[in-house]
Amino acid sequence: MKCITLKRINESNFIDAFRLELAQGQEVFVSHPIRSLAQAYVYYHQCTPFGIYAGDTMVGYVMVIYDIDTAEYNLWHLMIDRKHQRQGYGKQAVRGCLDYIRQEPFGPGTAVLLTCHERNTAAIVLYQSLGFQETGNRYAEEIEMRLVL
Repeated sequence: MKCITLKRINESNFIDAFRLELAQGQEVFVSHPIRSLAQAYVYYHQCTPFGIYAGDTMVGYVMVIYDIDTAEYNLWHLMIDRKHQRQGYGKQAVRGCLDYIRQEPFGPGTAVLLTCHERNTAAIVLYQSLGFQETGNRYAEEIEMRLVL
């Protein structure tokens, strides 16, 4: 397995993010990077979108956003391209995001929150393996998970 790096999405690599594809049936689990980057643009003062790279190849996408009101960070829209799934890139990406968050790029944070589709068992297991726990909050078919920093 190759080690990954997180590289901020900018004018040099946003098209690569647009080319990422989910496996059939995963569209209900995560938004496409086009939508995510629109959100990142709107929340630019509290958000960092990252390409997930294995070597020089973008294999996925993730966004870190800071909730100023609650002093908590959020992971949004983590996706690994269909051709690169099941290689450990998602777990490495979450660890990289946690390292980034611990640097407090937008301010101090007490926790990291995320939501995950209730049927996305692979993602739920991944997040639990990294210490995330269900909060009991639900949003339609999404469950909320939290990691205390």
